[in-house]
This record gives sequence, structure tokens and C-alpha cells, in this order.
Amino acid sequence: MNYRSSALTAAVALALGLASSAHAARQMDDEVAADVRVQAVDRAMMNIQQNAKAMHAGMNDQFQASDVILDDNGAEHVRMKRSYRGLPVIGGDFVVHSDNTGKLASVSQTLTHEISIDTHASLSKSEAVLNAGVDFGTAFDGVSDAKLVVYARGKAPQLAYEVVYTGFMPDQTPTEMHYFVDANNGRILDKWDGIHTKGKPGGSGGGTTCNTNTTGSGHTLTLGNVNINTAGCTDGSYQMKDLSRGGGYTTDLNNRTNGSGTIFSDADNTWGNNSTSDRATVGADAHYGVSETWDYYQNIHGRSGIANDGQGALSRVHYGRNYVNAFWSDSCFCMTFGDGSGSYLPLVALDVAGHEMSHGVTSRTANLTYSGESGGLNEATSDIFGTMVEFYSNNSSDSPDYLIGEAIYASNPSDSKALRWMYQPNKDGSSPNCYASNLGSLDVHYSSGVANHFFYLLAEGSGSKTFGPNTVTSPTCNGSSITGIGRSKAEAIWYRALTVYMTSNTNYAGARAATISAANDLYGSSTASSVAAAWSAVSVN
Repeated sequence: MNYRSSALTAAVALALGLASSAHAARQMDDEVAADVRVQAVDRAMMNIQQNAKAMHAGMNDQFQASDVILDDNGAEHVRMKRSYRGLPVIGGDFVVHSDNTGKLASVSQTLTHEISIDTHASLSKSEAVLNAGVDFGTAFDGVSDAKLVVYARGKAPQLAYEVVYTGFMPDQTPTEMHYFVDANNGRILDKWDGIHTKGKPGGSGGGTTCNTNTTGSGHTLTLGNVNINTAGCTDGSYQMKDLSRGGGYTTDLNNRTNGSGTIFSDADNTWGNNSTSDRATVGADAHYGVSETWDYYQNIHGRSGIANDGQGALSRVHYGRNYVNAFWSDSCFCMTFGDGSGSYLPLVALDVAGHEMSHGVTSRTANLTYSGESGGLNEATSDIFGTMVEFYSNNSSDSPDYLIGEAIYASNPSDSKALRWMYQPNKDGSSPNCYASNLGSLDVHYSSGVANHFFYLLAEGSGSKTFGPNTVTSPTCNGSSITGIGRSKAEAIWYRALTVYMTSNTNYAGARAATISAANDLYGSSTASSVAAAWSAVSVN
């Protein structure tokens, strides 16, 4: 079954001078689609009212739709945020699934019962800020005011303060640490970082406008010479801005750790020299990687940009000094790439760009919390789609494989080094191949390994396969032999599970259920059985 998805955004008015009949028809289509989405939300709200027990909805709950997915068969999936007496409920989000008559079919959620708590705090805001600060330490450059929330990621909902400390880690990575402090006893219930990293190894001025689509030549560091979309300016120069993909642009941070940077500009539309001696070289890598990721989501999943609204994002290169990492940040809606150091090249490889941009997609869909098992699934999602971008691009300079970050090493004969190995996660020395009850206590870059392993087995199977210079086999945890269903089915299943069935607090058991449901929707029970077998092969039963 095919499906289409749409963000809940108002139809955008067309620019003056483009009101041809074709554009007018498209605008009408957009308005009709927006109206259909509004009707879907109305039906979801009615289903909540009529089936409050199924959503654990009480008289003090309020709901706001954040996304709508409409299947071709008329089924509707409306993602909801929940608040309680005006307070955001962390872990209270859910998806209302309705059939083609608008009748409730099921609900995806992790909340287990109706919320009924006192919203009067015994702890003061200043005490909550202090308690969070003791954990964070002294190296902060900003702190938010404590705000009351309902923390519903544990066994029972609790009144808590959310406090956000910002600063920098010793390795220059920025941090936006979200703390959840019990509003009655001051205990820290949970914490996670708003900065999502790749994971570490073992505007022009002067009145000039730049609004003409052009194609430049990117002489990249990792991908050879490639075509990149740029913007032609009225003064005859060019900018590294992709008008065909929502206006996403790439800037040079000039080794700073803050700000938007300076957009790359050029006189001849040739960018870089395949070496780090030209600062535009890695800019071209990142710019191309982001464009390939955009095209992957558009052409494979029907998604228009990170937020599915057609808007491009900022990519910043040359971050910090000798910084060996890359990251996504919701606060700037941007991807940032370090220059590496020593044996590490700048972290602008194709799967790195796909990984970081996919963090943005996750934040605009299931919004998997970057902590515990949901954090591992968040990281795995970026590894999965970063890898699928490699296969989609199929660039001979970076042969597609199931290694994460193998192209960031200055010397890597036969791709013997990588950040992560999806077909056998424990090759990195820290990621487990198989699920265990303590998985959620691991760093999210390691707990992701089980989902990476599942996806590899689902797509490729456990038998011998060759990718680039390496022939590999994938072990199973239960001794079973798995036959892969192919990458195209596997990636479609994971995307639908992410966008339709997963919620912010989904754990590994929930991911198994979500992917089985997605497989049933798309391909039927036989494929769903293959999904179940692949999860069992990594001990998620």
C-alpha cells in the first residue's frame, strides 16, 4: 500500500508574478489538501472524545495535532501532543489511527493510564535550577528558567521541572542538557542532550540578490567531482545555496563554535580543489551530502525536506578547532561538521550528512527522546537512513556499505575502520549485537547497535554478502538463518514505523510492534513475519 504524508502547515501563498493557471491549480490543490488534513484532525479529536479510555484521556487533558499522514486507502494517522492542566506531558504523545470511515482503529502510545496528579510544586524553581546545575557543573553559558511539566516516561506520571543548561563539552561539542527534576523532592528523574551527534571514534550584502538556480562543480574531499546546486547573484558571483531544495545553504564557521557562519561565495561556480587547502572543498562535500539526503527522502519516501514543509536547512562546516564530530541541533535547525584532527578527516562524508539530517527528520516525526532505549532507536534511525542515502547516491568514490563513518579516516585500507558496523555491532568493542534488559543504560551510540543489526538482517539476511572491498556475514543471537527482504522494503518499513507508529518514548519492544504494523500495512503478513523473525534474531521478542 502506498501512502502520502503531510505536515500540518497552512498553504503557502505563491510569489507575485507566478500566478499562471498551473500554479493556480497547484495552489488550489494545496488548499484542498490542507482542508483534508484539518478534517482528519477533527475526526481524530472526535475519536479522542468518544474513546477517551483508549487514549487514557482525562477531563484535565488537552491535545494538539502535530502531524497527519493520510494513506491512499483512506486511513488516517494523526500525531497528538498532550498537556495536563496546561502543562506539557513528556512521554504523553500518541498517534490516533482511524480507518477509511473515520472510525478509531488503534492508538500508538506509551502512557499506560490516565494522569491524575497535583500540579502544585513543593520545590521552588530556583531549587530545581540549582539541583540541575550541580549535575551539569560550572562550565555553562546559559540556563533556562525552570518550567513545570508532567514527566510521564516512568512507571507513573510525576510533576517535574524542566531545566535546560547550555554550554560546551571539553571536546567543543555544544550541549543543551534537558533536566527533569522532581518538583516535590528535587531528585533528577531524567536528562538528555538536545544536541544529537554522529558519535566519536574509538547572506550577501550591498544590495546583491542571489535567486537564480545554477549548477556548480564541487571538487569534494571524499566524493570526487560532483555537481552541486548553487545560486547565481546579480553581481555575477555565486553562493552555495540550493534554491531547488528549499533554500538550504552551507556556511564557513571559520573555526568558531557559535553563530551561523558566512555563506560560501565564489566567482566561477567551481568549489574546492579536492583538498583541505581550499576551505570550500568540505563545504562542497556537506552541500552535496545534504542535497542527496533531501533527494533520498523526496524520491523514496515522498518527504519534502526535514520538516516535510519544503524548507531547507543550514549546514555549517569548519566548526571549532580539531573537532572530531558532527551534530544536529533543533535550536538552529542546522547540521554542523567538524574538521577532524590527526588521522581523522573533516566529518563531511556522505553517510555523516545523511545521519545528521535524519536526526532532524526524527525530531519532526516520532521525536524519539535522546535517552534510554528511545535514544538508541533515535541514533539507529540516523545510521539506517544515512546508510540508505549511501546506497541511493551510489557514488563510486564512497561505495555503499553498512559501515558508519568509514570515510572519515585519513587512512583506511579495505575499509577496516569505522565508527559502527551495522552487520556486527560488537566489532566496535562497545555496541551489543543482541538485546538485553540493561540496553537502555548504554550510551545511545552503542544501544543503537541492536536496531542497526536488526535492520541489516531484515534487508540483507544473515548469509554472505559483499559491499565494497569486504565480504561479510551477520551473526544471529538465536542461531537462526535470516533471509533478507531487500533494502527497498526494509527502508520503507522503518520510515513508516517512525512516522506513523513510534512515539517519543518508544522502546525496543515498541519498535518491534511498530515495524510489524508497518510491514503489514505495506506488504502484508508474510513480510511482517520476516520482520518478526529479524527482531527475534537480535533477541527482541
